[in-house]
Amino acid sequence: MDLSAIIMMIIAIVLVWGGLVAALIHLRRNPDPEDPDEPAGTAQPGPGYQ
Repeated sequence: MDLSAIIMMIIAIVLVWGGLVAALIHLRRNPDPEDPDEPAGTAQPGPGYQ
């Protein structure tokens, strides 16, 4: 494998894993809000669920 291919592969891996880490950090700092009309743990499946 050429040196340029190895460098491109390393850059791609860093971008993918870096994006995953950034998304996890963002979700930790800004969690999705809970639905205030529904008590915790009582979510019903959507239509079409059997």
